[in-house]
Amino acid sequence: MKTPVVDFHAHVGRWGSFGMADDLETYLRVMDAAGVDISCINCIFYGEAHRNLDSVMPFVKKHPDRFVPVAYVTPRYLQDAIPELERAFGKLGARFLKLYPTYLGKPIDDPSYFPIFEWANDHGIVIMSHSSFFFEGDTLTMPRLFPALAKRFNKVRWVLGHSGNNMNGQAQAVAAARECDNIYLETCTSMAEAGTIEFLVNGAGEDRVLYGSDMPLLDARNQVGRIVTADISDEAKKKVLGLNAIKLLGLKNKS
Repeated sequence: MKTPVVDFHAHVGRWGSFGMADDLETYLRVMDAAGVDISCINCIFYGEAHRNLDSVMPFVKKHPDRFVPVAYVTPRYLQDAIPELERAFGKLGARFLKLYPTYLGKPIDDPSYFPIFEWANDHGIVIMSHSSFFFEGDTLTMPRLFPALAKRFNKVRWVLGHSGNNMNGQAQAVAAARECDNIYLETCTSMAEAGTIEFLVNGAGEDRVLYGSDMPLLDARNQVGRIVTADISDEAKKKVLGLNAIKLLGLKNKS
């Protein structure tokens, strides 16, 4: 099956406890082995906002046809967040914003995020947030929080990274996508049960599910394999693997 493949959820940076290293040539070899044409890369490891995107840009500058820059900010350093967003989207070509509320220790709907959301809403930005719900105490990014945000900040296109991560979270993620047509689901996880891709596509619709790998924390090859072997139509597979991301981000379709 020939189709463009866009990895919506990939990282650069080093995280020693997970054995995560951002070696460019290894990255490209794995992308090639997995059939990934473009990786959307973010870095979430630094409190100083500019250091995150500055870690991404060497990959982008060396291989602009293979890597898409993704911004990251946190309300913990709110004084830096808006200037960094203006730099990221106005000067450096960032295509969307990644958020990771686990570091902040506050839920995704905490008012401290609202200045960031207001800026994103004013500029029609795509936001991908980590999302997870394993048990009742796992509340920071549970998918059921997102519909209220999607309605309040309705010019933002919201992407639920991991789609809630396991079946409890995935059920919430599908419900959120059904409630709001500006909510999209992203596929990467190591926690999913068999049939997850089918559940997401049948629940949210084939136009609002995006392939992601979480590379290099997870392997892009088996994350692609989950979609290629799913019991969905070839047309749906093409959309999930790349066509939906191309449309959402306004990328060029080189196929």
